[in-house]
Amino acid sequence: MVSDLAVTHRTLVDEGAAALLAAGIATPRREALRIWSDVSGRDAATALLGEAPAGADTIGVFRAAVRRRSEGEPAAYVTGHTGFRHLELACDRRALIPRPETEGLVDLLLGVVRTGRVADVGTGGGCVALSLAQEGAFTEVVGTDISPQALALARENRDRCGARVSLVQGDLCRPLRSGAFDALVSNPPYLTAGEYATLDPSVRDWEPRAALDGGEDGLEQITRILDQGRATVRDGGWVALEIDCFRAAECAGRAGALGWTDVAIHADLFGRERYLLGRRSDIP
Repeated sequence: MVSDLAVTHRTLVDEGAAALLAAGIATPRREALRIWSDVSGRDAATALLGEAPAGADTIGVFRAAVRRRSEGEPAAYVTGHTGFRHLELACDRRALIPRPETEGLVDLLLGVVRTGRVADVGTGGGCVALSLAQEGAFTEVVGTDISPQALALARENRDRCGARVSLVQGDLCRPLRSGAFDALVSNPPYLTAGEYATLDPSVRDWEPRAALDGGEDGLEQITRILDQGRATVRDGGWVALEIDCFRAAECAGRAGALGWTDVAIHADLFGRERYLLGRRSDIP
């Protein structure tokens, strides 16, 4: 290892990339640059062009972060934040790491409703609820979660973003007022127990199981949301769910059986059947 007295920003990134490569990280240099940028507070170009010595604090924090990433911890948890749509959010093991696919769920809902009251069920770190509050014109946005730890993270993100979102602890739709909402949105756990067991360790060993494991058939939480949501959403209101692409038809069937109308499946940015959209109607 190069003496700390001779470590420039560039050599520090090179050192980190070599360590990540040795650990089997697929994109070691890109991740080393991201970690360096996050811990130093500077853009990646500074590391690529600058030859000034790195400070001792930056060296220590960077090497510790690279070590954590080399041991399999997800990059978003290592750096402590991640981007989602127009937001920069705090991110740690209290909640699921926001994925690009979930950004499409926000687009889907905003395509049919942008005003009134909306509830994000199982809000986790709050990425969907905060995005809806920022991008829509809703009079009320509520996020629910059964996990007090996830809600604490969501509150931190709410304060960080300055968004108007109410956060309530409780099981799925149960904390919500009956018939009070124009839309309900959720990214529930939708993996089967067997699928969860075979997840990549970088996900299975780090992210909260309750946010991923949807029971034996992967549809336990989805079915409960569709059932409870009928009492939560007003007549003519909407439900939008992120679902597993391999069970999209089954999800649509259950939504129809539980009384939702105009049920449709929509593709994500990769062309996979990823979202369910339905409407509540009292008309047979």
